[in-house]
Amino acid sequence: MRKIYSRIDEISGNVVTVQADGIKYGELAEITSAHGKSLAEVILLDGGKVSLQVFAGSRGISTGDEVRFLSQPMMVSFSDDLMGRIFNGRGTPRDNGSALTENLIEIGGPSVNPAKRIIPRNMIRTGIPMIDLFNSLVESQKLPIFSISGEPYNELLARVALQAEVDLIVLGGCGLKYDDYLFFKERLESGGAMSRSIFFVHTAADPVVECLMVPDISLAVAEKFALKGKRVLVLITDMTNFSDAMKEIAITMEQVPSNRGYPGDLYSQLASRYEKAVDFDGAGSITILAVTTMPGDDVTHPVPDNTGYITEGQFYLKNGRIEPFGSLSRLKQLVNGKTRDDHRALMDGMIKLYASYKETLEKKSMGFRMSDWDEKLLKYGTLFESELMDLSVNIPLEGALDKGWEILAACFNPDETGLRTNLTSKFWPKKEAVTHG
Repeated sequence: MRKIYSRIDEISGNVVTVQADGIKYGELAEITSAHGKSLAEVILLDGGKVSLQVFAGSRGISTGDEVRFLSQPMMVSFSDDLMGRIFNGRGTPRDNGSALTENLIEIGGPSVNPAKRIIPRNMIRTGIPMIDLFNSLVESQKLPIFSISGEPYNELLARVALQAEVDLIVLGGCGLKYDDYLFFKERLESGGAMSRSIFFVHTAADPVVECLMVPDISLAVAEKFALKGKRVLVLITDMTNFSDAMKEIAITMEQVPSNRGYPGDLYSQLASRYEKAVDFDGAGSITILAVTTMPGDDVTHPVPDNTGYITEGQFYLKNGRIEPFGSLSRLKQLVNGKTRDDHRALMDGMIKLYASYKETLEKKSMGFRMSDWDEKLLKYGTLFESELMDLSVNIPLEGALDKGWEILAACFNPDETGLRTNLTSKFWPKKEAVTHG
């Protein structure tokens, strides 16, 4: 039976408070005012005091308005009809398509029982050398992209959405600028990936509570498709906007703040989303790649700091490139030994030489004389950055491995690379194959 209350005790920002009993956290309510009906969600229970976040804002709502609790949490329709569609944070279409109301599923449920999980074992190829070759993305992995505002993290996500070898892309936008929303829409449509994508988007102009729902609604849909056997890649941008939305609501509720004003349960809130990444035994998988922007490039900021304890590494985007030293995929060793014989050795050897190149750059900047070895390293570093690190490079893993050997051969002799003789004798390019001057 739906409970109806005819008095609102308090209105604070977009949060209204009523005295009610028998109400559950996350339950939906409908507020009827002179301006029509507004949907709200229970965000705090304090004894008999119930606080609700109004989706469309509290403007026009008065203390004498009626609140009717719907006895159900936020739900979203699930079917193959979601494919190729764009929705807001509540699951309402924003692509002028028909509303979907069949087969409703609850969002924000618990993560998968560990007994139903299996050890990650499959690589997700993206065509991006700095991921495929050096920090392989693994099915069911949860990885953030640490970045700062102004870096091309949305362009990187769009590349991954277009090229990742998965069955389905679920793209969640939290606090997107409208231009970024249009960018994703146009890129997915022009790249032919929209038919295998589902887009849930919250723009900066939308109600803040919808921002909190984007990860939950994206992951709820992803989980259902994974149980049907689909390999699902969930891309979210960005989790700092999600955390800031939590912070805004916590301030409105006058909760005692924690580090830098964020709520004390920030870690748990982030973990409950990231832990949805899973490889189901006998079914599909969910892999999560989520942008985390770092204010002031500060990795100790509460959002990236807490994220680092939850996830299995990170991609560090800096100066328009995925940095090899800041980035880490802790699960890459589970898959890069199964690709090609030279993958792991070449990965390690090239990064060691790139580290030496960085040291040589420092020596050069301080005016030290460059030796022949230093000159080789400088040439190597320039080729490495332009032909493998540049985000515009788009080649499959095998092509990236071959390109790595070509770069080495253009700069060094086989015995200078530190790679095993059996590998250099097998993979070292013939002279006519080396095209770099």
